[in-house]
Amino acid sequence: MTRKIRLARKLLPTLAVAAFTAAALPAHAADAVVLYTADGLENLYKDVLPAFEKKEGVKVNIVTAGSGEVVNRATVEKDSPKADVLVTLPPFIQQASQTGLLQPYQSVNYKNVPAIAKAPDGAWATFVNNYFSFAINPDVTKTAPKTFADLLHPSYNGKLAYSNPATAGDGMAVIILTSALMGEDNAFNYLKTLEQSAKFHTKGTGYLDVLLSRNEIAFSNGDLQMDLDDAANGGLSIKPVFLSHKAGEAPTTFQLPYAIGLIKSGPNQAAGKKLIDYLMSADVQAKVPDIYGIPGRSDVPLAGKNGETVKQAIAGVKLIPVDWNHVMEKKAGWTERWKREVIGDSGKQIEVVKPKS
Repeated sequence: MTRKIRLARKLLPTLAVAAFTAAALPAHAADAVVLYTADGLENLYKDVLPAFEKKEGVKVNIVTAGSGEVVNRATVEKDSPKADVLVTLPPFIQQASQTGLLQPYQSVNYKNVPAIAKAPDGAWATFVNNYFSFAINPDVTKTAPKTFADLLHPSYNGKLAYSNPATAGDGMAVIILTSALMGEDNAFNYLKTLEQSAKFHTKGTGYLDVLLSRNEIAFSNGDLQMDLDDAANGGLSIKPVFLSHKAGEAPTTFQLPYAIGLIKSGPNQAAGKKLIDYLMSADVQAKVPDIYGIPGRSDVPLAGKNGETVKQAIAGVKLIPVDWNHVMEKKAGWTERWKREVIGDSGKQIEVVKPKS
């Protein structure tokens, strides 16, 4: 799901940001391992990868884009893979597995990942757990919306945006959640009505945090980990919120984890396996709460001040299960229906991206 690197991320110097962009990557170097990753985990990689590079004597080159975009890129390269490891969100990790992009690999560090959070054959496992959310700029929006109906108020006209479901996992999550709560037909009718207030749609989700912080929009979709991290470590004025189906009901969401897998026939599979082992190690997993994520391993607690912040943010929010196999069956049809019924012939922008620096 696309989460473009935030313009306002202040902790990453210019050269470090360049290292995370696809344009900065040359062809695969013999002494490198290439990671294709959904955005949102930049600070974690910045913290933990130098130790891996020093220990293994191999450089980690990173291509960061939306969760759908990194899978699409790997699909284009399927006959001549350029990457070794993939980190992306549902349903795109399931898509990558079903289309043969991933090589089953039973990392020794998968043993403490719950069975429901990994593929039986080892094609992928949850790396960083997370929750789908929405977001506001708390400096501007003093009273956060509480229900989906609240977003239809005229005060949001031209002031909301969400990411394209075709290219962003968080965008597809909008359809998943509204369909689960309202039923598919009612969900698309709602999104069609909501579109009258939508300013545009972004190719990925991360750039929405920047637009919120700039007060260019008032409301967007997001995810809990990225939004909390951007607020605390990126210097952005954003706050995650959860919506209720109807007034008086509990706000509702679902888990939307980052999952990791080994790309089939990647140019440096040996180093790719070592990278997966390292990222799933207890030491690295213990650092996941630092960026407001939830460790994928059940034996690593959600601890520390940031872990408590995550617990408080999700307190009182109802979690619903998601059948990702069902989502995979519906994904293509939902995408086309969104383009046809929601966007239609409006000519509205649906792939807004961060301007090139």
